[in-house]
Amino acid sequence: QVQLVESGGGLVQAGGSLRLSCAASGIAFNARTMNWYRQTPGKQREWVAGISGMFVTRYSESVKGRFTVSRDNAKNTLYLQMNNLKPEDTAVYYCNTDLYAPDWGQGTQVTVSS
Repeated sequence: QVQLVESGGGLVQAGGSLRLSCAASGIAFNARTMNWYRQTPGKQREWVAGISGMFVTRYSESVKGRFTVSRDNAKNTLYLQMNNLKPEDTAVYYCNTDLYAPDWGQGTQVTVSS
């Protein structure tokens, strides 16, 4: 049974930082690329960042240079360090293996005030 539990969201001012966590179970975590996605009401879920099983990282253009994705395989946990946050980053953030995965967690709300 796949379980993805996102946490760490909150309300921050523009320019602030936040660290998100994703606790995963029911998947071969170490062997999978893990990704962060975000979604705003009325918009489709979009890819934000990812890290492969070989620890290769990729970022969307909008967050490149500001966000850092990492993983702790011993804890089956994915992280997203978010620095220099902008109001445009406001969204519910989710973690998963890919955009078309069948199982999603509740996500964690990130709100950035101007």
